[in-house]
Amino acid sequence: MDHSEYTGHLPTTEAAVTALHAIAAEYGREIEVTHDIGADRTSRRGAAGFGVTTDPDGSLPHEAYAEFGGVPRVHVRLYPEDDALITVEGVEFHDIPRDDVPAFLRSVFGGLAHVRGRRFPPTASLVVPLPGDRTYKEHLAANLLTPWLSGRIR
Repeated sequence: MDHSEYTGHLPTTEAAVTALHAIAAEYGREIEVTHDIGADRTSRRGAAGFGVTTDPDGSLPHEAYAEFGGVPRVHVRLYPEDDALITVEGVEFHDIPRDDVPAFLRSVFGGLAHVRGRRFPPTASLVVPLPGDRTYKEHLAANLLTPWLSGRIR
């Protein structure tokens, strides 16, 4: 199934949610998505006044939270500001550009993501490679490795 239309620019949260559904189908995963619409409902708009639902420009901010079934456990929070928080087995990747979310998920679900460990000093990082020789890397506590993370140590 060709989902190449989801490798480019995702101008809206809804476009990103459509891409998430396509990736879930591509990898045979269940997905559950919840939406928060309005400045009074989105997580980064806590300072919005009572009854305020729009941004100053009159638009409705749209945030979505997606949970993928299966292993690894993956959660995605899409923010109205064109970025996302992706959590893989409890490891949080902050400020991922919305346009990188599909490639990030394909790397994780496709088996390219791995844990890079060192013996001295003892450290470990979850590394998620993307096309174009780009990578996202987050440090993790070696004593908190899940079975999925432990199985990806290089």
